[in-house]
Amino acid sequence: MRAGVYYNNRDVRVEERPRPQIGPGELLVRIEASGICGSDLMEWYRASRAPLVLGHEVAGEIVEVGEGVDAYRPGDRVAVTHHVPCLACHYCRRGHETTCDTLRSTHFDPGGFAELVRVPAINVRHGVLRLPESVSFEEGAFVEPVGCVVRGLRLARFQAGSTVAVIGAGPSGLLYAHTASVLGASRVVCIDLVENRLAAARGLGAAATLRPADDPPARLPALNEGRLADLVILCAASPAAISQGLRCVERGGTVLFSAPSPDNQPIPIPINDLFWRNEITLTSSYASAPADSAAALALIASGRLRVRDTISHRLGLGEIGRAFELAASAASSLKVMLEPQR
Repeated sequence: MRAGVYYNNRDVRVEERPRPQIGPGELLVRIEASGICGSDLMEWYRASRAPLVLGHEVAGEIVEVGEGVDAYRPGDRVAVTHHVPCLACHYCRRGHETTCDTLRSTHFDPGGFAELVRVPAINVRHGVLRLPESVSFEEGAFVEPVGCVVRGLRLARFQAGSTVAVIGAGPSGLLYAHTASVLGASRVVCIDLVENRLAAARGLGAAATLRPADDPPARLPALNEGRLADLVILCAASPAAISQGLRCVERGGTVLFSAPSPDNQPIPIPINDLFWRNEITLTSSYASAPADSAAALALIASGRLRVRDTISHRLGLGEIGRAFELAASAASSLKVMLEPQR
């Protein structure tokens, strides 16, 4: 079968790989849609482990079921999550499923940028969701990224009626902005350097958009009845973005860190401004758990989330090198979707 093999962001090749062989409790899924995630582009994180087959935002059709699998059959249309928790350990019992050791070790074989993937038994138990007929494969491929957004908003204690500022309007930031708007934010403000992303944010429910040079901490009160944002979501991790984000949060508000930094650098925290008297909460979110994925699918199936509006390019697996080039170019792309069967 064909698979897109990652060596670095500028070298992603189509190679032949053996057809995966499934065992008891496992599934073989033909991938119909696979989204490129921002984490797939983190060369500082990926390249040292190359070559490898990436891809974890997937949907497709089951073609084989292993012995003992009764819940699914060939022909079922499914979304599949690559990281799943054990749901039994100390972390899972405390609601921190995405810090579970099992979640950090589970994955597809070989990866979602391939024509076929083997879904291990634990992923079958905790990470397969049957798609309603109303949900297309490419919409199903958004179950994983929207699940991450659902979890992030929950951990940040998002409430309807809140004002939300999203810093970084890439594919993840757009999903945060759109989901917050759909779930009842009073207004969403997106901040980014790139006009096509700001335009997309406005089309997905953002009441206003700003550039970093516009001095968002100074501009926000005029857009929000004299207040800063109740929730600031950092989908960018540059020191400038973080510094600006910390100055955009209102008293009693929350800052959600949702993007990693390539150099893991420390950031200065103005303790008195954030904590003493102002009760600012800093929190973070990583990945999604089974309940988050189920909630994401329900939102997508309801038709309220227009996830397809974030797709700027659709390419076949044979164009994966070009797909990575586009995804890495903020100026010309939003979500890039691969269609491995094309």
